[in-house]
Amino acid sequence: MNLKGMTLKRAVLAVSLLSLVGALAAIPAFADSTLYSNPGPGTYTTNGWGMPTSDSFTLSQDSTVTGANLTLWFNAGDSPVNVTWQIDSSFTNFDSSTSLESGTSPVVSPTLEGTAYGYPVYQFSIAIPSLALSAGTYWLELDGVTTTLGYSGFWDESDGPSLAYNGDTGPVGSETFQILGSPDSVTPEPSSFLLLGSGLLGLVGLIKRKLAA
Repeated sequence: MNLKGMTLKRAVLAVSLLSLVGALAAIPAFADSTLYSNPGPGTYTTNGWGMPTSDSFTLSQDSTVTGANLTLWFNAGDSPVNVTWQIDSSFTNFDSSTSLESGTSPVVSPTLEGTAYGYPVYQFSIAIPSLALSAGTYWLELDGVTTTLGYSGFWDESDGPSLAYNGDTGPVGSETFQILGSPDSVTPEPSSFLLLGSGLLGLVGLIKRKLAA
């Protein structure tokens, strides 16, 4: 192969590699994000509810739910191990016949946030098997929590915008929670396309100059 042919081959390889890098730069990150958050002014101070509790959450677009962040009060010296949960399209108080998904998930990254009326308050996450949901309103129902000492905890009341029920009782103040996952359709930023396009145009010009030499 002559020198000009080697130069062309290297230039084509450079275009291919940098095109791949540019394409990856144009693809948005699909890391889990907060799809719905239900904080409120009373977090850690208002009240705590025993199990089960049911809270509504609304998705603004089609999304895949992969987990939840939760906040729970415990007895002194206790800490969470796993949580039994269910997601429904309407309030059912754990009616399994209407469940969209349910399970028992281990607690991930429990963090002691402080105390409420003498009770330690933990924040932690649970994983939910990837659940594709259309835009709309759903219910996160939280039942039993297994703890290190075997006691029951109390879900932190935040009085956020979510509707909530405690067991079969009437509406109550809603709990502190976040629904995690990713929107099903994410549009790359225009700046990413501009970066990719400008890089490719520059490489095309470089190849032309080398071939003309």
